[in-house]
Amino acid sequence: MSVRALPIPVNPALLQHADDRRQSLENRIADAITRFAGSMMFVYIHVIWFAAWIGFRVEKYPFGLLTMIVSLEAIFLSTFVMISQNRADEKRQVLADHQWQTVQEEEQQNEELLHISNQILELTQAIHAMASARTATGPASTTAPAQHPGPGELSDP
Repeated sequence: MSVRALPIPVNPALLQHADDRRQSLENRIADAITRFAGSMMFVYIHVIWFAAWIGFRVEKYPFGLLTMIVSLEAIFLSTFVMISQNRADEKRQVLADHQWQTVQEEEQQNEELLHISNQILELTQAIHAMASARTATGPASTTAPAQHPGPGELSDP
């Protein structure tokens, strides 16, 4: 029974955030403690510890020293729970910032695509107008050009 390592994030922003967190010794210690305190191994150790404390009669009932030790442990663990919550909030903020950046990039791409679409529409309308003008001038202009006789083929009147 070992304490599971945290899964490796796949989001590039979370990867960068995890790398930044690993730079600090305090963060690594806090992460290790919260990872251990949130495991079943932590529960099993405490069950064995309490059972041994009471079973070997380290002190008499009402277990004042055990109560003080457990109270101090609870104070520190609650601090690590808050650290863990802050870490989760930081991750959510990193994700939100990354998503906002992605939305902004997509908005810019959409604006560029809209501009290109408008240019295509204007070109299409211009081509249609030219084609309409050509057909409006008459069918002679749309037929094949007349064959002009060569220099030696002129006929006399």
